[in-house]
Amino acid sequence: IVNSDLKPIQCTGALSILPHRTLDQVDCTDLILIPSIVDINKTLDRHPDVIPWLLHHHQQGAQIAAMCTGTFILAETGLLDRKTATTHWGFTEIFRERYPQVRLVPERLITDETDLYCCGASNACFDLSLYLIRKLAGREVALQTAKAFVCDLDRFYQSEWAVFRCQKSHRDNLVRRTQKLMEKEYSSLASIQDLAGRAGIGKRSLERRFKAATGETPLYYLQRLRVEAAKRMMETENLPFDQITYRVGYESPGYFRRIFKRICHISPKEYRRKWGPLQL
Repeated sequence: IVNSDLKPIQCTGALSILPHRTLDQVDCTDLILIPSIVDINKTLDRHPDVIPWLLHHHQQGAQIAAMCTGTFILAETGLLDRKTATTHWGFTEIFRERYPQVRLVPERLITDETDLYCCGASNACFDLSLYLIRKLAGREVALQTAKAFVCDLDRFYQSEWAVFRCQKSHRDNLVRRTQKLMEKEYSSLASIQDLAGRAGIGKRSLERRFKAATGETPLYYLQRLRVEAAKRMMETENLPFDQITYRVGYESPGYFRRIFKRICHISPKEYRRKWGPLQL
C-alpha cells in the first residue's frame, strides 16, 4: 500500500490504513491497483502527484487495474482515451460527462485493454483479482483461488445489479416531459409513434432530440423502463412471467424475455431465482 506520505489513510467507516511506503519510494512495479474513491476532485486535490506517478510507471511497463470509482483516477491520466472501460453502474452518467473520450461499457463487470483493467462496483474487486490471476498465472491457479475464497469464476456482466436511472441532466424540456410521460405510462404506450403524438412532436424529431439529450433512443429507454418494472415485480411478487409481461406493456412473453436477457444478460427465470421472494 503506497500513498503520497506515510500518514494514515482515512477510509469510510472510520477505518484507517497505514501505507507501507510513499510514492517516491517505489522504484519499479509490475502491477498497480487503484481502489475505489469517494470524491474524485478531493482525491486529486489532496494527491496531485498520483497522476504523474501512474503515467511514469505505466511508461516503465507497469500494468494498472482500477476498481469501482477508482476508474475515475485511471481515466484522469488520459490512458483510457479511446479505450473501453467500466465503473460502478451508479456513476455511469458522471463518468461519461467527465470523460467523453473514454468508451464506457457499464454493463461489463471487467474491461481489459492489454495493460489497463477496470471493474464495476467494489465487490467486483474479487472478480478482477481472479481475472488477473488467470491472465498472469493461469486458469488452474485462478480456479483453485476461487474455490478457496468461495467466489464465482468468469462473471462478465453487472447489468443484473444495476438500477435504471433516468438520465435527466440535460436542458431539453420537451425530452424531459417525454421522459416523465414514459415513466408514468410505460405500460400503455403502443409505439414510439404513439409517444411522439402524445408529446406533440414528429417521431423522427423526437428520436433525434431524445438521443441527443439522453444518449439513448426512445425505444431503448422505454424497454429499460419496462424491464426495471418487471424486475421489481419479480423481486416482490410471485406472479407468472406471462402476467408480468402484460402488466409492463407487452403481449408476447417470448419477445419480452429476449429483451430482458439482452438488457440484463440474465434470463427472467434466473433473475427471479436469485432476487425473487424467498421460497421456503
